[in-house]
Amino acid sequence: MSNRTFAVNTVARMRPDPVDNVMPANVDFYGEDVFNTESINQYLPKKIAAKLLDTIENGATLDPEIAGDVAHAMKEWAIARGATHFTHWFLPLTGSTAEKHDSFLEPEGGRPILTFSGKNLIVGEPDASSFPSGGLRCTFEARGYTAWDPTSPAFIKRHANGATLCIPTAFCSYTGEALDKKTPLLRSMQTLSAAVRRLMKCFGQPEAKVTITLGAEQEYFLIDKTFYLNRPDLLQTGRALFGAPPAKHQQLEDHYFGSIKRRVLNFMNEVETELWKLGIPAKTRHNEVAPAQFELAPMFEDVNLAVDHNMLIMEVLRQVADRHGLVCLLHEKPFAGVNGSGKHHNWAVAYGRTNLLNPGNDPHQNAIFLTFLTAVIKAIDEHSDLLRCAVSGAGNDHRLGANEAPPAIISIYLGDQLTDVIEQLLKGEATSSRHASAIRVGVDTLPPLPRDATDRNRTSPFAFTGNKFEFRAPGSSACCAGPMMMLNTIVAEAVDQLAAEIETFTPANFNTELQELLRRTIRAHQRVIFNGDNYTAEWRAEAARRGLPNAVDTMQALKALLREENLELLSRRGVLSRKEMESRYEVFLEEYHRKIRIEGEVALEISRSMILPVVTADFRDAVEALQRARATELASGIQGLAATAETLGAGLDELVARNAALEQALNGLHEEILSAMNDLRQVVDRLEKQVSDHRWPLPKYREMLFIY
Repeated sequence: MSNRTFAVNTVARMRPDPVDNVMPANVDFYGEDVFNTESINQYLPKKIAAKLLDTIENGATLDPEIAGDVAHAMKEWAIARGATHFTHWFLPLTGSTAEKHDSFLEPEGGRPILTFSGKNLIVGEPDASSFPSGGLRCTFEARGYTAWDPTSPAFIKRHANGATLCIPTAFCSYTGEALDKKTPLLRSMQTLSAAVRRLMKCFGQPEAKVTITLGAEQEYFLIDKTFYLNRPDLLQTGRALFGAPPAKHQQLEDHYFGSIKRRVLNFMNEVETELWKLGIPAKTRHNEVAPAQFELAPMFEDVNLAVDHNMLIMEVLRQVADRHGLVCLLHEKPFAGVNGSGKHHNWAVAYGRTNLLNPGNDPHQNAIFLTFLTAVIKAIDEHSDLLRCAVSGAGNDHRLGANEAPPAIISIYLGDQLTDVIEQLLKGEATSSRHASAIRVGVDTLPPLPRDATDRNRTSPFAFTGNKFEFRAPGSSACCAGPMMMLNTIVAEAVDQLAAEIETFTPANFNTELQELLRRTIRAHQRVIFNGDNYTAEWRAEAARRGLPNAVDTMQALKALLREENLELLSRRGVLSRKEMESRYEVFLEEYHRKIRIEGEVALEISRSMILPVVTADFRDAVEALQRARATELASGIQGLAATAETLGAGLDELVARNAALEQALNGLHEEILSAMNDLRQVVDRLEKQVSDHRWPLPKYREMLFIY
């Protein structure tokens, strides 16, 4: 019996857990593993708690004098929750998380004590040379620092043999450059907040807090672990490098929003319980379009917290899946021929209690909404290359542009009603529209724009969805920090540019001059607005006529990091210095090349050691059968056996040739590797449907996607 047959039989005999994971009737445990406001007030003196909460909630400068008290309280809380160790938890440029555990134990006078100082809380010192730095750090320059981020609360990570206090931190080098994804994100939040406050001052608004929010929808696949362990490609690269789509996969659209299988529902219940303990507001779960594909969506949160929470969501998904004998695949395109997985970023900005992407009930609020909307349109048009760069990667290259995800061309979807409003602003002299009279900024009230006033456009990379924008291009495995950092920065630039002009307006003509500014700005950038089907060849041609950039792969997209205007923009806004930008180009480029090379080597190994032997065996059997048949002098069957042997022989020859071509390509550039891998895959996938089913060594799509 082959490994694959054994795997199929094993999974087929598997039954769901005899006892279902039932969600508790109450949610009193929500946030119990988070050092949140309740814990702060419980474990800290009132005055110190007030200072810390002022930093967390209002962005006040952290008073270093309270660090010792906070550290002691955090330690006492963590120990009461079963923790024995602490770690500075951060987001290096690997795209995952990092942690180095230290125990609370320290000997004193020959006796053990549990201690945690203010210094331990505020600063850590991991090895900076062993993380990707793009030349910012050398092997012999190991010193790096983690710095506490009090705006993202500490939390407890539980594991089979204990629990650890995790302290979210930024990570920088000895010389001060950012070596992580959190630091630039925090900087981008600062620059956007400053720009928004400047704009609001132009409209006479009182000082208020700027809140940038994110809701990240996480898509993923689940397959049985037995299949996974029999697929070296999934194990080492996260995607199936070979595999012919089955006759039935997602064409009938019967999996989308379908009834959730019991085993998966047990998994989902445990995931949500774990997330709720961590204070992560997991809200939605459902079957996605492809078989074995699912989605989890949390509620909106402050963008910094949402980024940290999404990293935890991915970790919890993987860990809980393992406990259920499943594997969670977060690769953007684990299975060719069916939909890949994205991570839709729902982004909005509020000033005080007002969402700037929500039309108001009076002309003044309408003017603010239209001004901020215009700034977003301007930002996306002028800096789409940076936004495209932020979602690049070897995995997402397989997904962007397929008929399941937005193309690499960045455009904005506004919907019929909002587009009509924009058209009225542009026409100026119009006396009527589909929904209202001509729009006079600051004078007229906009027509009602309820959240469901327009259809959704699933093909658009950047779509207005009622009171937020949904950025659909990011991939499922990505850290949200990169796309959000870029979006915050380019919008801050556009907001500041508009505010600089508004500051020159004469009070008596404010509304007239504002209307002209918005009209002029939208006219200059309306090319980026497109409400149609982004999947079509016609749109690609139209986008080219409009002059919209189309970086079709990661190699093209990464060039944006080195363009002089982009280096100047991000350094001037204090988000990334030139050295940091250049380092990220080196890190991401090297990561891309390494992933492509690993995939090529894995594909060659599988083809030669697993596929070639079974094709050879089938061909040998066919030849021997043909020889025996001819010896019997039968009148029938000879032609069929000869044709079968010819087919397998031709496939064998082509397989050997494609293997040799891939081996040669592995000495060359990434384009050559990708091309040779694609050529080899076509041969292998064709042979999968020709070689005897009992011999085929790799679990097939029809098994992985439907048996779980």
